[in-house]
Amino acid sequence: MKALNKGTAPKTQRPERIIQFGEGNFLRAFVDWIIYNMNQKTDFNSSVVVVQPIDKGMVDMLNAQDDLYHVNLQGLDKGKTVNSLTMIDVISRALNPYTQNDEFMKLAEQPEMRFVISNTTEAGIAFDPTCKLEDAPAASYPGKLTQLLYHRFKTFNGDKSKGLIIFPCELIFLNGHKLKETIYQYIELWNLGGEFKTWFEEACGVYATLVDRIVPGFPRKDIDTIKEKIQYDDNLVVQAEIFHLWVIEAPQKVAKEFPADKAGLNVLFVPSEAPYHERKVTLLNGPHTVLSPVAYLSGVNIVRDACQHEVIGKYIHKVMFDELMETLNLPKDELEKFATDVLERFNNPFVDHAVTSIMLNSFPKYETRDLPGLKTYLGRKGKLPKGLVLGLAAIITYYKGGVRTDGAEIVPNDAPEIMNLLKELWATGCTKKVTEGVLGAEFIWGEDLNKIPGLAEAVKANLDSILEKGMLETVKDILL
Repeated sequence: MKALNKGTAPKTQRPERIIQFGEGNFLRAFVDWIIYNMNQKTDFNSSVVVVQPIDKGMVDMLNAQDDLYHVNLQGLDKGKTVNSLTMIDVISRALNPYTQNDEFMKLAEQPEMRFVISNTTEAGIAFDPTCKLEDAPAASYPGKLTQLLYHRFKTFNGDKSKGLIIFPCELIFLNGHKLKETIYQYIELWNLGGEFKTWFEEACGVYATLVDRIVPGFPRKDIDTIKEKIQYDDNLVVQAEIFHLWVIEAPQKVAKEFPADKAGLNVLFVPSEAPYHERKVTLLNGPHTVLSPVAYLSGVNIVRDACQHEVIGKYIHKVMFDELMETLNLPKDELEKFATDVLERFNNPFVDHAVTSIMLNSFPKYETRDLPGLKTYLGRKGKLPKGLVLGLAAIITYYKGGVRTDGAEIVPNDAPEIMNLLKELWATGCTKKVTEGVLGAEFIWGEDLNKIPGLAEAVKANLDSILEKGMLETVKDILL
């Protein structure tokens, strides 16, 4: 089997226009895959220089393969099973600034550089006051970026045409706003001056983004089969689902420079990222939180099997399309497409997603993902959403513990104060006390949910039904 490098595989030379902080699975299967498609289908014609954001990483492994690797996409696309392999050739080189700081700083001197993209984990966008301008390099990612920007500003004498467009991909709401604030902190800490600050504000753009693609990573189970297929000894194969979404809060002039739409990619340039963040939390995370206890207490262990179940599948559809979707303020066709994509993701034949893994910390999850929808639905429709109410009752029942009818153990897992409260309440044997005690726990909800009209009565009725008839029959009742 051949080694994978530019001697054994084709690699197109393209201008280096993108600096990428991060070399992990997500960026390589998401951003670099997107850039590959843009290069193939548009005149974008750009390559990426990868910068390792911390002192230990995968730069040496990447360079050993001349920065070539394969992406293996698996899942359903419009109902059809897909299992594809694509060689990604967009990374020109990969640098470790801890051993190659001069080369790292020289990136700022390349006139054609235009974009900075990062994924340095949620902890990566943070201000470290111990960083100094003369550090080689600064320890924090925003510190390194400020060093790079300042060097570019000086190299080109404040030329405003040499600014950079910055897309952070860290999983932080309004990540661009946070990164910008942190850069301002370094400008102040290092006394970089008003002229540089003005150049940064006017010539550069730091934009909030929302990324969405499940990336399981290196396919340990399938690697021998994959290597046989591609006929290369690729040690950096990365597996990902088909679905991808990148929402970028930036004006159309930025979209013109990054023409992902022309490549048929699911990359949206929008005035505000917030409704898309809310859409993801509501229509992807929200259904997950309620379907999991309903499925598990019905004897179903995998998300895909829950979606395909004759009764639970209808329950999931009801929660998504009839209840949660009604609470969002985005165009109906956009929401329906997103919800349909979510169901395809839940049905992915390559991913066995255990419902028990989703049920960790179910109460706080319900509070952020489902409770806002329940309240909005009640406000708009004048009645409670039956599916979301049943989901809450299912969580409360799951936290009772015990065993399922098939003998499988029910093992809830949450903060000790929540576990203790549920244990005490279920010990009373009274569903009214259980309901009122859970709904009244302000340390969970930040308020007393007993004040929501009809909620306590509806949850108690569901608890009684689950205990008397079982989960499946209770689900059937709300679907009538």
